[in-house]
Amino acid sequence: MRITGYRTLTTVQEWGRPVGDANGVFADGVTSVPIVVVETDEGISGVGMGPHVDIERIFPAIDNEDPRAVTALYDRMLRQAFKAGHAGPVFGTIGALDTALWDIKAQAAGEPLWRLLGGRDRRVPAYASGLDIGLTDDELVAEYAVYATHGLRAAKLKGGLDIERDRHRLCLVRDVLTEAAHGLRPGLMLDVNEAWTRKQAVRHVCELERTLDLIWIEEPVRRWDAEGLAAVGRGIRASVATGENLTGLEQFRPLIAAGAVDVVQTSAVWGVTHFLRVSALAHANDLPVSPIGNSPVGLLHAATSVPNHMASELQDLRPPLGIALDLHVEGGAFVLGDAPGLGVRLDEHAITSSGPHPSPPTTDGPHIRPERAGRQLLGAVDGTPTGPRHPADHRPVGPPPSRNEVFPTAAS
Repeated sequence: MRITGYRTLTTVQEWGRPVGDANGVFADGVTSVPIVVVETDEGISGVGMGPHVDIERIFPAIDNEDPRAVTALYDRMLRQAFKAGHAGPVFGTIGALDTALWDIKAQAAGEPLWRLLGGRDRRVPAYASGLDIGLTDDELVAEYAVYATHGLRAAKLKGGLDIERDRHRLCLVRDVLTEAAHGLRPGLMLDVNEAWTRKQAVRHVCELERTLDLIWIEEPVRRWDAEGLAAVGRGIRASVATGENLTGLEQFRPLIAAGAVDVVQTSAVWGVTHFLRVSALAHANDLPVSPIGNSPVGLLHAATSVPNHMASELQDLRPPLGIALDLHVEGGAFVLGDAPGLGVRLDEHAITSSGPHPSPPTTDGPHIRPERAGRQLLGAVDGTPTGPRHPADHRPVGPPPSRNEVFPTAAS
């Protein structure tokens, strides 16, 4: 079997609600989802969801190679980017190609990837994560009530701009999940996306911990600040979770060596091989791992095969437009199916006929760090990063429409 080429697509995630974090909000609730499809001479194609950046330079490292040599090809791609570096979206491009190769390898073996990687249990524990900082109280409650119907008993909220607002929102979600679980206490996490200084982090979390029990605080300070993350960890009861924006083992080693991370995270777009290697490094240091991202299908399969997986992020119950997966959510877990490979099905006609896709705004949004991040003297007036939404930005919150169902319940 030989790799013969690739093609790229871009679809959209239609969230049906504003999504964002302490850095900004996409008010229209529509985000782009890039896709890479790797083709072979035996008619098997593999799918990876991730950037296309610099793919013309990266792809020659795997062109005409046997796609089943996945881990060796991953290292070839890293070497291909040696001089310019492989951080950021270039690392995401490598990750998308890597995920597509794992998809091909498992399809060629006639097995789901979770089975090929040595997984025994197809259930992958999950927690709810609504990217919810732009929601009103009523919208927040309605959104997490939907998660609760799928058995989710742990939730991660976005925050970091105002202590009292964070406390209020965490309590709202706690009450929703507690009621759904007939009084059982849920798990709560807070993600601030690098919005604080070290002292701000300790003050903010310690105040929340006077009335709330947090499992972890995520990215309290800058991703590379090993000393700062360790200082935050010493000053609070909650665990420190970080790693989704780190690219390569060389960026994880200083944090682990400094005792700066309690829950090691990797982003879905960085690929399966990266996750497996980070998981091994974390396991060697007695640390759990937790994948991050929407539709993190490749890492869900990989999570079944590592001994230190804690829980995977479940963002939207809807798939990106034109994508369906052989899995469902029930009992608070992703349940993987038996389709060979990743179990990804693309409706390319739906993707290509859906019209031009939006580009991220160039002035604000969760992908742009605000000028005053880490230098705010007081909390945000309304508790949101970009102010109140206009009525035209409102979209109904409720169960996902059936046309986009990617994580159906077992009964559907």
